[in-house]
Amino acid sequence: MPKTVQRARRTGRTGKPAFDIDEILAWADAHHQRTGQWPTHNSGPIAEAPGDKWSHVDGALYAGCRGLPGGSSLPLLLRERRGRRSIGHVPDFTIKQILAWADAHHRRTDRWPNRDSGRIPEAAGERWSYVCAALHAGTRGLPGGSSLMELLHVRRGARDTLHPPRLTYKRILAWADAHRARTGEWPRQLSGPLDGLPDETWAAIDISLSRGKRGLPGDSSIARLLAKYRGHRNEKALSPYTIKQILVWADAHHRRTGKWPGQKSGPIREAPGESWQAVDLALGQGHRGCPGGDSIAKLLERYRNVRNRTHPPRLTIAQILTWADAHHRRTGRWPTQTSGPVAGARGEVWGNINMALAKGLRGLAGPGAPGSLAKLLAEKRRYRNRAALAPLRERHIVAWADAHRRRTGKWPTQASGLVYGVPGEKWANINTALRQGLRGLAGRDSLPRLLARFG
Repeated sequence: MPKTVQRARRTGRTGKPAFDIDEILAWADAHHQRTGQWPTHNSGPIAEAPGDKWSHVDGALYAGCRGLPGGSSLPLLLRERRGRRSIGHVPDFTIKQILAWADAHHRRTDRWPNRDSGRIPEAAGERWSYVCAALHAGTRGLPGGSSLMELLHVRRGARDTLHPPRLTYKRILAWADAHRARTGEWPRQLSGPLDGLPDETWAAIDISLSRGKRGLPGDSSIARLLAKYRGHRNEKALSPYTIKQILVWADAHHRRTGKWPGQKSGPIREAPGESWQAVDLALGQGHRGCPGGDSIAKLLERYRNVRNRTHPPRLTIAQILTWADAHHRRTGRWPTQTSGPVAGARGEVWGNINMALAKGLRGLAGPGAPGSLAKLLAEKRRYRNRAALAPLRERHIVAWADAHRRRTGKWPTQASGLVYGVPGEKWANINTALRQGLRGLAGRDSLPRLLARFG
């Protein structure tokens, strides 16, 4: 059966086609015949194996995947199976040489090399993956059974990422104290590498605290550790609120400022770290022991009889008229939307009452609603509604003028004051309506001209 058919049928654990040593050698021979050179890690795609590259083969030979035993490499395979002369002499490695290359890499990059560190500039043609394979498999003059990480850990004190050093609460807290002394803040999970310990990160420490790794008991975190041993506020484990405590803070705020707190009242002086916004959010969304669906405004309305501006009490026509009558007795005038606060009605303003009448708010909607404060007073108290004055007729004006002349012996002018027998009308307003074409009149006229025409 052809190799290509066998390859299509065999798959490794990853679901990718498994490699076979004889198959790899056949591809290498074809590559050599075609190019005059033996393939290397960087020789690109394999013409006889669509979808695969020589780097895949080299990686599988080293890692022991896709059906291969591991601990080898493409250069080692070709050296062993195709003869040293066919691919040139491959020199042996020495531990001293490897360490020298690693020291140079560290000076250049400030990091120790690993299998994926690529080419070794100090050794033409060599790669760190070849060194790793030789250390593992015991080829190229090395004893085997080791790794680059283990070698650097033992001989250079490099961090063994597979076996990091054990941690203790005492050590973590000492690092946290140093972090705070340097930055002014306690560390968090996202605070990055530790100063002076680039291989150690706060994220890794937090994971170890949570999962019980590196000698720690688990079920903890940086935030919990700092809350317990340094008294730092843990925002993920805040104490629950109680209605009694919130009201104590609200009373203190009122005594201090003369006002009741709201969502935007800022920090709570009596509770460092707390804010009225956080309290309102917890009351609304049901956090920190609150049932939800509540707010600071609703709480103060229930327990301190504070007016809730977002849900003002319902209004009635009778109540509004009672307030209007009291306003008239006190000032001699009927209230308008600009008359300010309603005396004796905490939190009520005539402008808000007028808006509620106009928009049908606070229980004032429905058929027969007056639509405005002026309309209500015009209907119920015979108040002159300047926004809805009755139309004027020239014959009515002339009749009022005749009555004025009979009573006073003079024709009225715009300075004659009130129109006798017509409540709320003034001769000045009539003259303005004649001149400007208001209240149903044609305009461009005046009281003297009108009386001259009918005189």
